Amino acid sequence: MYIYVPAKLAAKPPVIVAIHFCTGTAQAYYTGSPYAQLADQYGFIVIYPESPYSGTCWDVSSKSALTHNGGGDSNSIANMVTYTLSTYNGDASKVFVTGSSSGAMMTNVMAATYPELFAAATAYSGVPAGCFVSSSNQVDAWNSSCAQGQINDTPQQWANVVNSMYAGYTGARPRFQVYHGSVDTTLLPPNYNETVKEWTGVFGYDSTKPAKTISNFPARGYTTYEWGADSSNPLGKVQGVYALNVGHTVPINGTQDMMWFQLGPYATASSPTTSTTTTATSASASTSASTPPPSSKTTSTTTTQPTGSYAVAKVGKDRLAA
Repeated sequence: MYIYVPAKLAAKPPVIVAIHFCTGTAQAYYTGSPYAQLADQYGFIVIYPESPYSGTCWDVSSKSALTHNGGGDSNSIANMVTYTLSTYNGDASKVFVTGSSSGAMMTNVMAATYPELFAAATAYSGVPAGCFVSSSNQVDAWNSSCAQGQINDTPQQWANVVNSMYAGYTGARPRFQVYHGSVDTTLLPPNYNETVKEWTGVFGYDSTKPAKTISNFPARGYTTYEWGADSSNPLGKVQGVYALNVGHTVPINGTQDMMWFQLGPYATASSPTTSTTTTATSASASTSASTPPPSSKTTSTTTTQPTGSYAVAKVGKDRLAA
């Protein structure tokens, strides 16, 4: 595993697991995402796992990966989290997971297989947990039916898939946020709806009736849907962000990630803010998750170079460690 520890580490630091895309590496996600710079600002640690497979996609297809303590990639990443919390006196209540493309698929899987580890998750252009399952139990398999958006399950069916990954678990589940582009030709847009159905199903919300719809947020052409907002979760327990005319993948928005994770200046944030005019309305048939709106690209970048320590760490039998 690769890990970034800022020079000014919080006394009890939060931890973000940032999972790279197919053909990517831990190094590529370290340099191409804003998390190290944000860690310098806010004192959290970033874990960058690295896939061991040719093509560097993640195994989100095998039984071992889709099972709590099953010994697959998800188990290895969970080991990275527990190692980091122990080694750096991390805050176990503030552990988050995010990723792009194949990393977003693994983000879904981590939230399903290790819900006890994570407070919140953000997936940029992925598919629901279990959607890439291999009928032959193949490791790191491609599932064309899922990728092409041909899977159409009910929220309860998706919730059953999640529940089966950690049989008997009755504890808290991480808040889940999904981004997807309307012109994604790699993991087709229906995967947005299926992911929303999965996590609203887990939490028991009606996927077609978001409590709030915010147009042109977090950028022009993006539409954000919220389910389950309350005093403890002012931004909701599930968010869907559909990006019009954006392909694969939706660019990372570091500011919005900090807001969703409630880190840094957003630790006590009660609502999203934007400099542009937004409209919040009750859901209707025209703004339901089954007919999502989309968006223009947004990205959070910084010219500041990370100043902390970026290193390799071996984690027990972790076969993802470099």
